[in-house]
Amino acid sequence: MQQIKIASWSGPRNISTAMMRSWENRADACVCDEPLYAHYLVENGLDHPGRAEILEHGETNAQKVIDWLTGPNPGEHRVFYQKHMAHHLIDDVPRDWFEDLAHVFLIRDPVAMLLSLDKVVPDPTALDTGLPQQIDLFRKLKSQDSEPPVIDSRDVLEQPEAMLRALCAALDLPFDDAMLNWPAGPRDSDGIWAPHWYASVEQSTGFAPWVDRQQQLPKRLEAVHSEIAPLYEELHAARLRPPAAS
Repeated sequence: MQQIKIASWSGPRNISTAMMRSWENRADACVCDEPLYAHYLVENGLDHPGRAEILEHGETNAQKVIDWLTGPNPGEHRVFYQKHMAHHLIDDVPRDWFEDLAHVFLIRDPVAMLLSLDKVVPDPTALDTGLPQQIDLFRKLKSQDSEPPVIDSRDVLEQPEAMLRALCAALDLPFDDAMLNWPAGPRDSDGIWAPHWYASVEQSTGFAPWVDRQQQLPKRLEAVHSEIAPLYEELHAARLRPPAAS
């Protein structure tokens, strides 16, 4: 059986966990949840919720994580979907393993993302948003004649079936209707940090409709927004388009 390993690179405060639910609901797929998180916490010394449990249960050696991600697919599944936070790609994480995976980039409007992120990471930096890491990897893959799909969360929430069909097509995989809905509740595949972050997604049974809140950034976040907005726009211009916009 030909196996495909999908590395999905998201920034924080996005629909990355809902996307993981969507892929895990396929009968031919297994998933993993932020496998580089423990290494990220150790190297940065950050005191995130559940830090002790994350370090106890997670692998803190980045190379061991990479060996597992690129090794034999866990279980008897055609698809191994890896949910990654792009900001976990800190400088000491090797970059020589990317060619072994198919890559997907999940982006969100930076104003909405910053307002949400600021509630849990006060005064976030550009690196906290994951956009610099996303654009570095995206450009590297493009330079190797790769066309990694980019999806914007707004497009997914507005047209989930159309966007998931487009994403599956870009990955040379058949679309599965099971990706549109899933049972509520926790998963064994969820990270040990789920009790601190996943209350909303645990109640979900599908993608929530997109809501335009038209919020404004406080002045203290304007500088970081100016830094990351061009990175978002570069990725947004390359995104998979919903059919109505094509």
